[in-house]
Amino acid sequence: MKKTIEVVSERNHIYRQRVELDGFEDLFVDVPEAYGGEGSAPDPHDYFDLSLGACKAITSMMYARRKKWPLEGVSVTVNRDDSQERHGTYRLEVVMTFHGIDDPEQRVRLEEISHKCPIHRLMTTSTVEVTTRTADLSVNNSADA
Repeated sequence: MKKTIEVVSERNHIYRQRVELDGFEDLFVDVPEAYGGEGSAPDPHDYFDLSLGACKAITSMMYARRKKWPLEGVSVTVNRDDSQERHGTYRLEVVMTFHGIDDPEQRVRLEEISHKCPIHRLMTTSTVEVTTRTADLSVNNSADA
């Protein structure tokens, strides 16, 4: 499945970006003030980290629903340690709370299942290939003329 996400710089802002994604509105990305941004929105690392937490929660909820377990909700805390990122190590600690699940074996199973969420697998077992190219503005401008 192919999906396109458009990211466009916001006028009158230093680094803030507006994200256009399948009709969703008000998605923004910014840089913290400590790095010269305005700190007006989550930064790219925040979105990376939160995608893991959200995916683990959703995957656990889907599994519990299929099993008809009494899961009422999931709380996820993602703790980031990026102190060694420049040396190639980016650490995320995920702490999950399964509300409504009293059985320790079910909690353990839900945690195990969370490791199989697509984002966890993408981050830990996949080769991600990124191709970047510059759009030829002269082609776009001549088409508009």
